Amino acid sequence: MSKPAAALHTVTEQSARDNVRLIDRSAPRGEADDERAALVAGLFASPACISPKYFYDGIGCTLFEAICSLPEYYPTRTERAILTTHRDAIVHAVGTGRQFVDLGAGDCAKAALLLPALHARRYVAVDIAAAAIEPALSRLTTVFPRVELMGVVTDFSRRFDLGGAIDSGPVTFFYPGSSIGNFTPDEARSLLRRVRDLCGPESGLLIGVDTKKEKARLDAAYNDTLGVTAAFNLNVLNHVNALADCDFNPAGFAHVAFYEPIKGRVEMHLEARHSQRVRIGERERVFGEGERIHTENSYKYSPGEFAALLRSGGFTDLRVWQDDARDFAVFHAT
Repeated sequence: MSKPAAALHTVTEQSARDNVRLIDRSAPRGEADDERAALVAGLFASPACISPKYFYDGIGCTLFEAICSLPEYYPTRTERAILTTHRDAIVHAVGTGRQFVDLGAGDCAKAALLLPALHARRYVAVDIAAAAIEPALSRLTTVFPRVELMGVVTDFSRRFDLGGAIDSGPVTFFYPGSSIGNFTPDEARSLLRRVRDLCGPESGLLIGVDTKKEKARLDAAYNDTLGVTAAFNLNVLNHVNALADCDFNPAGFAHVAFYEPIKGRVEMHLEARHSQRVRIGERERVFGEGERIHTENSYKYSPGEFAALLRSGGFTDLRVWQDDARDFAVFHAT
């Protein structure tokens, strides 16, 4: 989620008791206008597309939390199991007493699995959605009263501005959930290089990656029987309506998701159920029956493929932990 026309400002103290600071690094007016223009351009492209970052308005965040608990959606529980089972080895590799920066933190639940053992001196939750991290950080204050807690609201896929949230000391960047898969391999490499540039001595990256597997399991993970993923995908149209002054009717579109093995990615689309005319700002576009809007890619990697991607991003010393079925991988890279 992006905050249109938000001014760039810095620290908001919630309370001394909460021990939480929230830093807003959402786009200033000029950049917000550019983002809106890019969103509109994507809607008029052929094929049309919407960046997956627009999934995460308030409703989208709630729906995504529900997706993570679905029986078909194995990545969340599998990654949690790896972090729990191999916690001692992960903590030994990462080190203790460092700053811990949680990229795409959401509800901060995965970081909370590691924080007791990491003895982090500062925890920084970074997310595009303030609606997710604000209440999560407030919950963490009672659990980790001695840890300095900070939140940074920013789209780090565009620029890595942590607003002074970290100092020159050792830092571990944590990027769980295989969110790196939303980027093309070239985009992922660029993001990894930006993280590597922020890693000084004794710093590193702890990152979760979904692995390649049979098409039936991947298709099922993105097409749950309850229709929660479909609701999540369709809700992006409500958010786009608000951001770009459109009049999409989500009921006019169907959720389509499938694994494309040649490209090594799951694709999500919205497919027009019938021909319809949609207002987009002061213009209109006709979506013909069966025409699709591409809303997300989720690339899957074998451990060897992702290790090569990490090395191309500037990391050299790698460790990896997996579940017994090899469904998911957690890497530490320095």
